[in-house]
Amino acid sequence: MRTARASAAVFVVLSFALITSAAASPAGAQQEDSPRVVVAIVALADNEHQGIVPVPAKLGNGDEPAANLYWGARYGLKAFFSRSADWALAGRPAPPDPAILERCVFKHKTEDVYLVADAYAGRAIKDAIIRFLRIVSGADSGTLSLPVGDKTLTLPSGSDADLAAYIGHDGLMDFSLDELYIGRDTRCRESIVLACYSQSFFAAPLRNARACPLLWTTGLMAPEAYTLKAALDGWILNETAEQIRIRAAQAYADYQKISLKSAKRLFISGR
Repeated sequence: MRTARASAAVFVVLSFALITSAAASPAGAQQEDSPRVVVAIVALADNEHQGIVPVPAKLGNGDEPAANLYWGARYGLKAFFSRSADWALAGRPAPPDPAILERCVFKHKTEDVYLVADAYAGRAIKDAIIRFLRIVSGADSGTLSLPVGDKTLTLPSGSDADLAAYIGHDGLMDFSLDELYIGRDTRCRESIVLACYSQSFFAAPLRNARACPLLWTTGLMAPEAYTLKAALDGWILNETAEQIRIRAAQAYADYQKISLKSAKRLFISGR
C-alpha cells in the first residue's frame, strides 16, 4: 500500500510539473520571439554649444534636426536609415523628454529588429550622454508604444534593449559627469560609442556601468550613420565583435575615402 501511495504521489507531482511547464511555455516562447531592439542616442551637432570643429550653420544648428549633420543631413541617422534598403521608418512616437527633439523607430525589413533613435538638442548633449549611461547601467526602464497594424507593440527604449549606442560629439571632452552610473545588475549590456576618442573618455563610465563595449574609437572620427548601419548588419547576423569591427571599419573607409588599414586602427571592440 505504501509503495502504491508513494507511486501515486510521484505521479501527481510529475503531472503537476508538466502542467505548470506547459502553461509557462507560451510565455517563454513569446519571450524568445520578442523583437531585438537597438536604442540609439544622438546628440545633434551644435556649433554654439559643443566643442566641435565648426560645420556649415545649417548642419550645426543643434535645435533643428531636419538638416542636422547627425540626423537629417545625408549621412545623419534619420536620413540614412530612411533611405536604406534594409530598414524602414515604422513610426515617430512623441518624445518623452523636451530635450529630445525627435524620436524615430525603424524596423528591419527582413529581421525582427527595431531601432529606436532619439535626437537630442545639441545644447542638451550632457543629458544625452547621461541617458546613454543610465541605459547601459540598467537604470533606465523606459518603453514606448508602437502601432503595428491593428495591434500596439511595446518596445523597450531603455535598459531592456539589446544594444545601446551613443552617436555625436564626445561631450566628455568638455564636461565632467556629476555622478557615477554604477551597474544596477549583473548584465553586461552591449554598447557602441561613435564619438571622437571614445575609448579614452568613455572607458571609466562604461566600466562603472558594467557595460560591454562592442564598438568604439581610438581617434578623431565623423560619427555618421553608415558606421552604425554596418555594425548593425553584423550584429543582426550574430557575428563576432571582430567581424563587426571590420564591417564598421570597411564602411568608414569607403565613405571617408581612407585606407582600410587606417579605419581598422580607428575602431576597436572590447575593453
